[in-house]
Amino acid sequence: MSPNQLLIKYALRYPLWNVITIVLGFSGALFNGVSTTLIVPVVLSFLGQDVVLQGGPPVIQKIMGMFSGAPEQYRLILMLGAILFAIGLKNVIGYINSLSSGHLARLLVNDLRKEGLRILLEVDLDFYSRIKVGDITNRIGNEVSRTARSVQIIFQLISTTTTILVFVGILLSISWELTLASTFLLSLVILVNQFWIRRSKEFGRTLTEIARIYTSRLIDILTGIRLIKAAGNEEKEYKQLEDLILVREKAEFQSQANSSAIAPVNEMSGIIAVLTILFLGRTFFFQQLEAVSAVLLTYLFILFRLLPVVGQLNGARNGFANASASVESVSDFLRRDNKPFMKNGSLLYSKLEKGIRFENVSFGYPSRSSLVLKNVDLWVPRGTTLALVGASGAGKSTLVDLLPRFYDPTEGRITLDDQDLREFNLRSLRQSMGIVSQDTFLFNDSVRNNIAYGKADATDEDVIEAAKRSNAHEFILQLPQGFDTPLGDRGILLSGGQRQRLAIARALLRNPEILVLDEATSALDTVSERLVQQAIDELSRDRTTIVIAHRLSTVQKADQIAVMDKGSVVELGSHEELLKQGGYYARLCLMQFSEDTQEALKLSKHTAVSKTSYEIRSRLNSMIGSLKLVVDGMAENSEEASELTEEAYYSAVKLLQTLESLEEEAKV
Repeated sequence: MSPNQLLIKYALRYPLWNVITIVLGFSGALFNGVSTTLIVPVVLSFLGQDVVLQGGPPVIQKIMGMFSGAPEQYRLILMLGAILFAIGLKNVIGYINSLSSGHLARLLVNDLRKEGLRILLEVDLDFYSRIKVGDITNRIGNEVSRTARSVQIIFQLISTTTTILVFVGILLSISWELTLASTFLLSLVILVNQFWIRRSKEFGRTLTEIARIYTSRLIDILTGIRLIKAAGNEEKEYKQLEDLILVREKAEFQSQANSSAIAPVNEMSGIIAVLTILFLGRTFFFQQLEAVSAVLLTYLFILFRLLPVVGQLNGARNGFANASASVESVSDFLRRDNKPFMKNGSLLYSKLEKGIRFENVSFGYPSRSSLVLKNVDLWVPRGTTLALVGASGAGKSTLVDLLPRFYDPTEGRITLDDQDLREFNLRSLRQSMGIVSQDTFLFNDSVRNNIAYGKADATDEDVIEAAKRSNAHEFILQLPQGFDTPLGDRGILLSGGQRQRLAIARALLRNPEILVLDEATSALDTVSERLVQQAIDELSRDRTTIVIAHRLSTVQKADQIAVMDKGSVVELGSHEELLKQGGYYARLCLMQFSEDTQEALKLSKHTAVSKTSYEIRSRLNSMIGSLKLVVDGMAENSEEASELTEEAYYSAVKLLQTLESLEEEAKV
């Protein structure tokens, strides 16, 4: 869809307002022409030159004939009254027309923004990996407003063009020869203005691009303000924005200078045109000296009134050209054919009876050539827990992203009770799932509204109960306003553990049948992890659950553990089964062997020597496991190999500390 087609499409949604605006524009032009034509005979009558009008232009004689039946002493007063009435009516119509076109522009702004929001909410997640938030904000904000202004300019062009046509019709009735000459001269004026209008379009594109860059950078600064302050980079960021502001100021000055040049060019061109018409008029009417003054006076007066209208036309053309880049930007943004949309199924999800199956699932992101997942086959019976473990980049999070259909598999399929996910209605499917991830998102809203998000019919009692079950109730009551406390952007006023517990409370309130936990405890301290893990245990009870875990101690009770490596499932079984295999999972366990000596003592009935022996063996196993992964080439890259070596180093340090502690105890 071209930019102009976009404007027409949205404007045609309001045919009544279009008709009203166009009719008002035509009416205003008509009354403008009538009032202008009446002024000449009134002036001549004041000067006592009525006799000159008898040989004047036919249009003047017809207008005078309208008042011929009135008494002579009242004729001039009636003509003055008619002029004032026509001018007053023209201005009233112009005022109403301005309100009408403004109202239509606001309607179009609302429609464009609503359509933009609809697209943003319906488009696939992959779209957001290819566009900046600042670009979206600029388009749906600034550029939409400028686009709506273009619609007002279009109606201004229609009104101005109608006025010009009315004036040209009157001029033709006075002298077609002079009108041909005037049309030629004024056409040259319009052509001369084309140079500045073309430059205005270029300046509009520049301003649109600068606004996009500025808005994107500003949003980056606001969202990354903690990092900026931590790095002491305030001055650098200020300088970058200052440079953009200066560049924009320069571009705006150039655009204004270009637009301001149009008015003096029009004035000079108009004076040349009037002088030329005066010369030609004297030439055409040299044999009609008694009427030439009335003809030329009438013609030149109407031509003088026409010149500012031609200037308005050129100004409107310049404004439309300047905003054309915004129209193009919005038109591209509102296109659906160049954006990825998830095909919505018609089947409403009701209840999981059998389980979830991944059948030979492969997947690659549209922006990448390689596959992230390769031939994944998994079966998760209803009411059981599947844990996904493996190194970073193994494809665990990508796999669970396919379940709520954030993406669809490139090959293979995922089924619920043997029904392909793609056949389900997206809304009903996603409402059956609860997702708690490591990066918990909270709105800048109250605690209550964040917990109740996604469940509009939740009562206060429901919210409080969910908070209690997620171990969040106690800290919520300690907040300044309790459940009504605003949390700031992304819940910045809370700790990581507190945010996680609110996310779990939100999931508990929705009571999902299928639960996805994406490393929900990996970034928490020991105390927070214990509280969050208790909440997760409560949340997972009697639900079909898929867990992604970095700490293997949290998934040992899972019914199945799938070990992933480079996008494939390399091992599958329970904790005990995988340990017996002595494969990848066993080595991961060695690396993360429990460091809780108290727990070890519960399992052992030996003396303090047993405790120390356990600690030494634990450190050695961890160190050997890390070094073996490096030696066997199991590390994906040099960075991971460095991390494994570092873990082995720290295990050796802790081993030395244990031995030193043993020596101290021996001395005692």
